Amino acid sequence: QEKKIFVVQGPYPIIRSLLRARGWVERKLPSMGREGSRPQQHNGSQEKQLQEEEEEGWDEGSVPHPGLLPPQSRLVRDQVPYFIWTSHCAAVDCRLLQHDQVVNHYAQVGAFTTKEGLCLNLRNLPWFHQADPDTFFPRCYRLGDTDERQAFIEDFCLTAARSLLKMALERAGDVLVGTEQSLKSGEGPGEHWVPRSHVSHPMPSTAGPGPPLPSQLVEEALQICKQHLGSLGHQDIDRDPPPPCMMGIDWDRFLRDYYRVAHEGAGLALSGAQQEQCQALLQHLAGHLPQLGMEGNHNVWILKPGAKSRGRGIICTAQLEEVLRLAGGCAAPSARAGKWVVQKYMERLLLIFGTKFDIRQWFLVTDWNPLTVWFYRESYLRFCSRPFSLRRLDAARHLCNVSIQKQCRPARHRHPQLPPDQIWSCRQLQAYLAQVGRADAWHQVMVPGMKAAVVGALRSAQDLVRSRKGSFELYGADFVFGEDCQPWLLEINASPTMAPSSAVTSRLCASVQRDTLRVVIDHRDDPTCPTGAFELIYKE
Repeated sequence: QEKKIFVVQGPYPIIRSLLRARGWVERKLPSMGREGSRPQQHNGSQEKQLQEEEEEGWDEGSVPHPGLLPPQSRLVRDQVPYFIWTSHCAAVDCRLLQHDQVVNHYAQVGAFTTKEGLCLNLRNLPWFHQADPDTFFPRCYRLGDTDERQAFIEDFCLTAARSLLKMALERAGDVLVGTEQSLKSGEGPGEHWVPRSHVSHPMPSTAGPGPPLPSQLVEEALQICKQHLGSLGHQDIDRDPPPPCMMGIDWDRFLRDYYRVAHEGAGLALSGAQQEQCQALLQHLAGHLPQLGMEGNHNVWILKPGAKSRGRGIICTAQLEEVLRLAGGCAAPSARAGKWVVQKYMERLLLIFGTKFDIRQWFLVTDWNPLTVWFYRESYLRFCSRPFSLRRLDAARHLCNVSIQKQCRPARHRHPQLPPDQIWSCRQLQAYLAQVGRADAWHQVMVPGMKAAVVGALRSAQDLVRSRKGSFELYGADFVFGEDCQPWLLEINASPTMAPSSAVTSRLCASVQRDTLRVVIDHRDDPTCPTGAFELIYKE
C-alpha cells in the first residue's frame, strides 16, 4: 500500500541496504544466467558494467531460487516496483513505466555523455546559455565528419604556427606576457620547477639539431597567425570555423620544419623585429583564443575512439600524420573515421609533485524541465603512476583512468607523498593547495568553474534528452586543471562506477549513493529533509 517495492539491477549493495533500512522490500529479478543478465551497453554510458561485476564479484545469475528468497520478496515478486535502479538506461523502457515509478535514468543522454555528443552539442551552447565552451572544454573534432576533419587539419597547422612563435620567443629568452598562467604546474613542497623552455620535447630526438632554420620559417608563421587573427575578428555566434589560412604556404614543408624545431630541437633564427612582432601578435591572439595559454607549444592532441570507455584505445600524439592514419586517413569512409574524436591535449596542467591527475566530480539531475541540477561537495582525484612528460606520451603519464593505471608500473623514484593507490580525496587536494600558497583556489576558482561547466554542458543538450517526471540520474564528470587552477571538462559519464578501488572511493561512493537517495526519496517527499553533500546549484 505504501508502494515501497524496489528493483536493483547491478552491483549496488549500498543502494539495496539503504532502501531496506527505509522499510522498502526488494523485488528480485528472475535469474537469466550470466550472459542473459547483462544488459546491452548503452551508448550514453562511459563505464563498462563488466568491469564493475568483476570488481564487485556480482553475478545476476546468482539470484537465489524463488523458494530461497526472503518472505517479503516472495510476496512482491509479481508486484510493480516503484523504485528502479539499474546500471544502464537500456535495461528499462521508460515509455512503459507508470507515472509514479521512479527510475535512475533518462533516455537519450548520449547528447552529452558520449564523446561525439559532447563535442557536437557544446558548440551550440552560446545559443542557449551565456557561456563560451572554449573557456572550459578543450576544442574537439569528430573525424567522421568531412568538414570537421578538415577543420582539425587547419587547427593543427594554425597551432603549429603559434607554437613556433612561442618557441622562438622562449629560446630568445623573452617572456610572453598575457599567456602565462599564475601557478606553475611543477611547483610545490620539495619539488624543482623546470622552466618551460627546458621541458623535454614530446618525441625523442631522432636527428641532430643541425644548423638553425632560416628566419623565413618564423616569417611564414607570423603571416599565418596574422591571417588567422584577421579571420577571428569576423566570427559570429554560429561559430563556423574561420576561413582556411592555407594560401601561399607549402604545408608539408612547413610542418616538416616545425617538427624539426619542436621534436628535434632545431634552432630558429629570429631577428629583433620578428621578436617584437611575435610578442605583439601572440598578445592579440590571446584576446581571441581562450585556450592559447593552456595549449602549450608542442601541439599534442589526444585521439579517442568513440565506442570505447575507461581510457581504452586513447592515444596522445604530436604528429598530424599519425592522427589521420589512426583514424583512417583523410579519405576514409565516415563510418570508419566516425569512431574517433580528436581533442587538443592540455599541455599546461596543474601537476601535483610533477604528476598528472584528474578529478571525478558527481552531479545529479532530478528534472530536465525545469532543469534541476545538484552538485556533490565531495570528489576524488585519480593520479597517473609516472611523472608528467611531453617527451613520452604513454598512458602511464597521461591517462588517469583507474583501469589503465592498474596495468602500469609506478615510477621507481616516485614522490613519497603521492598515494600508493593513486587516489586522493578533494580534501587532500585542498590541503596541498594550502601548502603551495593557493588555499583559496578550490572554493574561488575550481569549484565555481566545475559548476559552470556542468550547467553549460547540460544546457547545451537539454532539448535532446527525453525528459520524464519521476526519473533522476547521477553522472560523473571528469576534469583536469590548468596551471591557473581553472577547470577543463574532459567528459561526462552516465552510470559512473560505484566499485571501490581505494579507501577514499570506498567511503565516497557509499556517501554519494546515500545522499542520492536522500535527494530523490526523502527530499522529494519532505523538502525540509537534509540532502547530505548535495547542493542545489541550478533550477530554471
